[in-house]
Amino acid sequence: MLKATQHLERAGRYVKQPAGYRIFMPKPLPPAPALSFQGDLQQRLSIADRALGRLDGSVTTLPNPDLFVYMYVRKEAVLSSQIEGTQSSLQDLLSAEALLAEGADSQELLRRLVASGARVTKFEEVEPSLHEIFITKVNETS
Repeated sequence: MLKATQHLERAGRYVKQPAGYRIFMPKPLPPAPALSFQGDLQQRLSIADRALGRLDGSVTTLPNPDLFVYMYVRKEAVLSSQIEGTQSSLQDLLSAEALLAEGADSQELLRRLVASGARVTKFEEVEPSLHEIFITKVNETS
């Protein structure tokens, strides 16, 4: 079994700089001896490869992949803020983003949402204002 320092020597080495800090200088690729993908490592790589394939396939079926990514970015932001000690949820973040600034044109915001690819089927027959939608949604959660 290789010691931790032997692993580092195989991958590269630390070089002390004149300013006093050290940098890691990797060895050229491919490594010698070649990497061995057998047993458990090969199985784990195969599972990860299949998962990436499923994700890639599911993204192609989405009507608007940007909205999919948008939600994951927001979720990551909430998790990061919780690590830093902020008590908030994804619902808190989305609610805050949904609030309109003072004097904003709600109809223009609704048009931009539709133009960005948001699927809005309920508004095809009736065009309520964003204010009416907000009041309806708030009353549903109360």
